[in-house]
Parts: sequence; C-alpha cells; structure tokens
Amino acid sequence: MRPGTQPSHLPVMWAQVMDGLQVRRDGRYLDGTFGRGGHARGVLDRLGPDGRLLVMDKDPEAIATAHALFGADGRVAARRGSFAGLAEWDEAAAGLDGVLFDLGVSSPQLDVAERGFSFGKDGPLDMRMDPESGESAANWLARADEREIADVLWTYGEEKLSRKIARTIVARRDDEPLLRTAQLADLISSVLGRGDGKIHPATRSFQAIRIFINRELEDLEAGLDAALKVLKPGGRLAVISFHSLEDRIVKQFINRHAKAPPGNRRMPVELPFTPDLRDLGGALRATPQEVKDNPRARSAVLRVAEKLGLPHMDVPMPRAQDAQERPA
Repeated sequence: MRPGTQPSHLPVMWAQVMDGLQVRRDGRYLDGTFGRGGHARGVLDRLGPDGRLLVMDKDPEAIATAHALFGADGRVAARRGSFAGLAEWDEAAAGLDGVLFDLGVSSPQLDVAERGFSFGKDGPLDMRMDPESGESAANWLARADEREIADVLWTYGEEKLSRKIARTIVARRDDEPLLRTAQLADLISSVLGRGDGKIHPATRSFQAIRIFINRELEDLEAGLDAALKVLKPGGRLAVISFHSLEDRIVKQFINRHAKAPPGNRRMPVELPFTPDLRDLGGALRATPQEVKDNPRARSAVLRVAEKLGLPHMDVPMPRAQDAQERPA
C-alpha cells in the first residue's frame, strides 16, 4: 500500500479509527480483533521502520491470514487468543501507544456458512469464534434447561419472547436435535412470526447465543482493564461497538476512569480522584455515505480515549463527517 491510501476492503469507520489512534511512526500498537486486517493495514501503513504492530484474534483463520499478509514484515507479531489476555503477552506488557478493539462477529465469519453465525446461510450450529475451544451453540442448546436458555436470550439479546422461544426449544429438541442454523432460525420464526421483513425474527436470539458462547462481554470487560494497564501515557484506546450492551460497557469504563464519581452526602470527606483516561469525542458514528456503502456500519459506535499521566498534546477528535472528507 502507498502511504495514505486505503485498503480495498474498508473495515467499519476506518478513517475515524486512524484519526483516533493518531499513529506515531515509532509507536507500538495492538489490534485485538484482527479479522481481515483492514484496520491493521492502516496502522502498519503509518508505522516507520522502528514501529511495532501486534495483532490478536481468537479465530485461527484470522491469525493464519495475518501470517500470510504480514509474516515477512519484521515489525509485526501475531498471537492467537482473546484480547482479554493481552496484558499476559510480553510484547504488549512492554507498553503500547494504541489499542483497538473492533467488537462482534467479523465479515468472514458471517460469510462462511460452516462457522454457524448466520441465520441466512444454513450451516452447523457452532458460533464459536475459536472453533477448537469451548462449547458449540448446538451442544449448549442440547443440555441447557429452559430457564438458562431464556435468561441468555433476554440478557444478551433483549428478546421479549425469550421464555416462549426457550420453551419451544426444549420441547422440540428431544424429537429433533438442533444441529443446523436453519433449524434454529425456522424454530424462532415459528414462535415470533415473520414480522415486517426488515429484521429477521432470529436476529436477537442468534446475537444472544453468540455473545454467551464466546463470553464476549466478559472478555470485553477484561480486555478494557488490560488495555488501560499496558497503555503508555498519551496512548489511545479505540473501541468499535455494534450493540447497546457492548457500548454501555465501553462508555461506563471510560467514564469511570475519566470522571470523578458523583458526591455522596453521607461521606464526611470526599475521596480524591485522579483520572486515568481522557474521553475524546464521546460516541462517534459512521457518516451517511459509509452507511450507504457498508450497511454494517449503521449500528457502529466508536469511542476513543487517551491514557493520562505525562503531559500530552491536545489533539481534538475530528467530527465524524470530517473524517471521511480529509485524506486518511
């Protein structure tokens, strides 16, 4: 790639992420959700010969792609695993100038029916980001009781008819084990009806089961703590979320470390508060043009924060519309 160019496959909010990270040529950066490597390419394009790019992903196929793309580049190191454990990697523990998390399921995972993430493509009911670790969705649905299934659908998918769906799953699974994505999608549709056709009735349930199977929210909380631990003063944290549960965790994390807690009249003396982070711009969203070009960007929310400590330069975050107008 020529300096300043964009990859042919643009990941969500690519320009805003590059502006948010403010990549330094000699800096050390970690992409905790490599996927196809679109954001990683942008970071690497801005690094000089002394820069360092670390990439992580649970998905072995994503790490294989990273080795294929960047294996010959001595500035890049790849590690298979969840970003929840990034601080355990010596390369990251040495200190980072930027950390990026692009949350949720990646486009390659959705596009391949055999991964079991998509209700629109029939495949094995798996949903594991790491297909060699943990329990598949099919195995969990075969053993979980009605209450556990309903709790997962409500907690992680905010599915109003979670109990009815769970009851139907338990009633039918003995006669016909749920082994395929199409089976589960059809079952949910039979409970909820087809709706208005804009959103598939299985959307919330598939999201909920995927989040639960992959421990996505628990990993996010651990990953945010780990990122704060290894970021150098002045380093940037950038997180892209795709639904309210993720974004709420990220927002609360930044606020907790950037703003003093509200006063308590019952406390005789207020405890001193020293912020660890500076919030840069609040919730940023994709431009109308990006949403038109990439519908997946419609629900994306980017939040960027800066690690405090040593003096830093005030670099204002661009408005979302400006990020696309200026050359990256």
